[in-house]
Amino acid sequence: MKTFTLPGTDLVVPNVVLGLMRIQEKTDDEVRELVSVARDSGINFLDHADVYGSALHGCERRFAEALRLTPADRAELIIQTKCGIVPSGPYFDFSYEHILSSVDASLAALETDYIDILLLHRPDALVEPEEVARAFDELSAAGKVRAFGVSNQTPGQIELLKRHVTQPLVANQLQLSITHASLVAQGVASNMADLDQSISRDNGIVDYCRLNDITIQAWSPFQAGFFTGVFLGNPDYPELNAVIDRLAAAYDVPPIAIATAWITRHPAQMQVVLGTTSPSRVQGAALGSDIPLTRAEWYELFRAAGHAVP
Repeated sequence: MKTFTLPGTDLVVPNVVLGLMRIQEKTDDEVRELVSVARDSGINFLDHADVYGSALHGCERRFAEALRLTPADRAELIIQTKCGIVPSGPYFDFSYEHILSSVDASLAALETDYIDILLLHRPDALVEPEEVARAFDELSAAGKVRAFGVSNQTPGQIELLKRHVTQPLVANQLQLSITHASLVAQGVASNMADLDQSISRDNGIVDYCRLNDITIQAWSPFQAGFFTGVFLGNPDYPELNAVIDRLAAAYDVPPIAIATAWITRHPAQMQVVLGTTSPSRVQGAALGSDIPLTRAEWYELFRAAGHAVP
């Protein structure tokens, strides 16, 4: 498993992350097996959010109930969670009060004294960055949160926060897969007026994050589009799957490892956030952590996914 020091922190992290948004209905044994297989594969970075589960903090609580971490166990894990989505209304809330109350509830649900990384979930159009900064300062000073980041945010939104937030924003979790790759594909077709691909939908977020030492965390890395199902083994993507299968055979790994490797091969040093609850799929994806795809292989996958190379 490839690891690196997360810029802006002293955390040594793997480039594949275990997301736990679907464990609410899993038994203790199933949760423990999932986390154990991830750990054995080199994944000690776990991704949560307050809204994951059938009720607020449901998956965080389910995780803690199943694992019953000792202080020594907790020290071996990097736990990330998110706040800011309020499904029942007002939908998004980055206020000082909400951030603090959400973190306190996450700490209680996770049965831990600290969160390694807190991300602001989907952007709040009514954000007041001074409020965010006040919350971050208080959480940092109290030792409740060690590092901070965002999710699904544009360069402008991050810059607005950075005018007031004193801590480095170390991560931006964004949707990215071979097929859902506008944030990578647009730059390849820049200035090609007749190509839809040339339209900027992501405001140069990849280059912005690289320039500002913000680690991109790729969520839904196997989704064909925005929650439209996976592309792996999908008959709607015959050319892509043919290339994936051929490369999987050449590298002697399962296809999911090649889909993972397409992201981890990018020099932006991204992390891949797995959403599966299948231990075997976690194990297979982890094998893609440091597969050295050549440029030719990377671009072949890119083109087979339907992206233009002018």
